[in-house]
Amino acid sequence: MISTRGRYALRVMIDIAENGNGNYIRLDEIAIRQGISEKYLESILVILTRGNLLIGLRGKGGGYKLTKAPEEYTMKDILTLTEGGLAPVACLKDGAEPCVKKNICKTLPVWQGLNKAITDYLVGVTLADLIDKPDNYSI
Repeated sequence: MISTRGRYALRVMIDIAENGNGNYIRLDEIAIRQGISEKYLESILVILTRGNLLIGLRGKGGGYKLTKAPEEYTMKDILTLTEGGLAPVACLKDGAEPCVKKNICKTLPVWQGLNKAITDYLVGVTLADLIDKPDNYSI
């Protein structure tokens, strides 16, 4: 399940892409438009900034802006960063210990297929898609 943090991160990225025009957007402006508390929003922005999806600038004229064009961000990029991974089961997470039952697990192919379907779908949806054609996607 995608957490509130992941869903809000997508909303924030869309907000900055739609309202930034290459300029910095203040945290309080995003918070008001998105109905997210500034404190919670700041924790999300820290993750997005550390992950190099956003640039943050302090002080007068500061705020946040995208590091690249909206069509260069995929939902997978944003959600993987904020969720820490998207694997449907623990044994498929990056860096997971090898499962001792891997060779006899009858459900593993199902989880691998689901993981591939999720990844393929999320790689195929960009931030630009969500701005230009939001009705085509269910978020």
